[in-house]
Amino acid sequence: MRTFAVTSILLPLLASFMPQASATALTTAVAANQRLCFHADADKKGEKIGFYFAVQSGGSFDIDFEVTAPDGKVLLEGKREKQGDYVFTANSVGEYTFCFENDMSTLTEKLIDFDIMVESEPRREAPLKPGQISDKTSALEESIYRLKNQLTGIQRTQK
Repeated sequence: MRTFAVTSILLPLLASFMPQASATALTTAVAANQRLCFHADADKKGEKIGFYFAVQSGGSFDIDFEVTAPDGKVLLEGKREKQGDYVFTANSVGEYTFCFENDMSTLTEKLIDFDIMVESEPRREAPLKPGQISDKTSALEESIYRLKNQLTGIQRTQK
């Protein structure tokens, strides 16, 4: 019981000292023989960029991917991957490209969940759901949000 009490106090406290990062989880379908790309901007050198994906359905649950820097240099690539979770440092300012390619499949569409996280992006507020009282969040709610994101990251690395 004592460990739980210490953990429930320390984790939100530690989370409040973490740098602000944003993430938007997306789900997309990649048709057979299709290359689909998404983009994220790094505003300054040294920013951390996170990239997570998991194939949810289609064929052998695998996809090819490629991440390129603003200068066109390939930073990450994989063939027939089921999921991936990467964090890298932006060595240059500009637009980073994240592509999925389903050219190994002639008929099967792939459904992919993915996140692209850039350290400096402001957090986007989700639209209010029916029954919500306020669009402002308290410091406690912000701490819970950050803790949830950190626990999700831990959960992903344990898969």
